[in-house]
Amino acid sequence: MRRRMRNGTDVLEDLARSALAGAAATWAMGPVTTYLYEHESKQARNAEDEARAGKTAYDTAAEKAAGILGQEVSEEQRRRAGSAIHWALGTGAGAAYGVLRNRLPGAEACAGLLFGTAFWLVIDEVGNYALRLTPAPTAFPWQTHARGLVGHLVFGVTAHAVLKALDAVA
Repeated sequence: MRRRMRNGTDVLEDLARSALAGAAATWAMGPVTTYLYEHESKQARNAEDEARAGKTAYDTAAEKAAGILGQEVSEEQRRRAGSAIHWALGTGAGAAYGVLRNRLPGAEACAGLLFGTAFWLVIDEVGNYALRLTPAPTAFPWQTHARGLVGHLVFGVTAHAVLKALDAVA
């Protein structure tokens, strides 16, 4: 028997709808962060690229996962697996937001901006370094942090807007 929560929504239903919102939010933040990166100073881009040795945190996660499994991956395999990790994280974060927003007071605060900020802090500023996927935050120029924050704000607002649209048609 599925359990309906106090607002009448089913957890599994929320998970499915929210995963869709997370995927949409992941897609939406891509062009924004790409645009910002491409319009940063060459000095800031070079400093970031040097700090991360030309790899994204997701590329490094894919490489580490392969190593744990005793496998070696080509650059193309690493990039594809890194992209899959990126999408899985975004979809999962959207699912978490969607389930929490109806069950945790304040989760919807600021139309997704609070969630986007928390997501940025937990993943970009703490998690990546804690998992040794990137160097310490101090290794990156301020533009990297600002771009990450803006991207995650876009993520939060998009996830919120998609969920509100899905609520309206449900």
